[in-house]
Amino acid sequence: MSRFEGRSGPIRLGMVGGGQGALIGSVHRVAARLDGDYALVAGALSASPERAQASGVDAGLAADRIYDDFTAMAQREARLKDGIEAVAIVTPNHLHLPVAREFLKRGIHVICDKPLTGTLADAKKLQAAAEKSEALFVLTHTYSGYPMVREAQARVASGELGDIRLVQVEYAQDWLAEAPAPDNKQAAWRTDPARSGVGGAIADIGTHAWHLARFITGLQPEALAADLQSFVPGRTLDDNAHVMMRFAGGARGMLWSSQVAAGQENALRIRVYGTRAGLEWEQEHPNQLSITPLGGARCVITPGLAGNTDASARLVRVPAGHPEGYFEAFANLYREAASAIRAHRTGAALPEGVVFPSVADGVEGVAFVEACVRSSARDAKWVTL
Repeated sequence: MSRFEGRSGPIRLGMVGGGQGALIGSVHRVAARLDGDYALVAGALSASPERAQASGVDAGLAADRIYDDFTAMAQREARLKDGIEAVAIVTPNHLHLPVAREFLKRGIHVICDKPLTGTLADAKKLQAAAEKSEALFVLTHTYSGYPMVREAQARVASGELGDIRLVQVEYAQDWLAEAPAPDNKQAAWRTDPARSGVGGAIADIGTHAWHLARFITGLQPEALAADLQSFVPGRTLDDNAHVMMRFAGGARGMLWSSQVAAGQENALRIRVYGTRAGLEWEQEHPNQLSITPLGGARCVITPGLAGNTDASARLVRVPAGHPEGYFEAFANLYREAASAIRAHRTGAALPEGVVFPSVADGVEGVAFVEACVRSSARDAKWVTL
């Protein structure tokens, strides 16, 4: 049983990070309220006391629920009768461990942005804290929330593609193709090893590509060989990565992540080829999943069709032909988390079909990043996973 047994209505949510000038905080707030499952009631939204106060006011928080420090927030919210039941962590990577640990040890559920941490050592510490806690841990790998990604996963699992042979996944952007302005907050921490961790583009977006490949195919990784570059002069962390991958059973894969690919906005794309068929999905056209049987005609599947599986149908909010996108995918993860939190209140089993990335997925993602860095430092030698 949870200490939150007996609660009803929207889940009381807190947030750490995501204040003024932070992109991902506003995305999380929109996603959390889209289905009415949460009410944001508390926050330590910035490391700066002045900005924390101003950001809390902007978010509509009551004055006594705006905090300057996440530890003080965790301590007080755990004591309040109407304290938060879950917290969203949207800070730079280096703070994920200390913030999450404060809430987990008080039984407050954690919804954390990716990657899990900046280093594998910290990831393992966070995993230990999550496993020791009675609280749930949800990692927001956004793209696993798209209905057509769930459809792709279901089609692969059903055997429609046959035995998987090849996985090609890429995530290309161009927003760091030049040295950013000094006041670019998003670029500043992502290119700083002290705050981002050991990986640059490979951690920021490469982990998304990695998780997408693992999520859709279910293939178990065995080894990789990576070539990481820092093209922009003076940049410490990688801004481009090419990775070859080997999976159990003989499947092979390639992953490309880049934030210096001129002309690319948010080009996340995956192609999976089996002995019977291939599939393709692109995040910039998220409502179209292409499946082509060997020797057959290409079929484009869209959300809400009668022939789609329950895996995707349960996440679609609007009639067929009405586009859904990034915010809805994020909201799907929050909705899955809400279902799990409500079940947790009474000790009930996780509702059928509910899926969300876990702390174990996060550890695997950070292990992937560190393996890429290690391989690249050895002139792209193969390393085991």
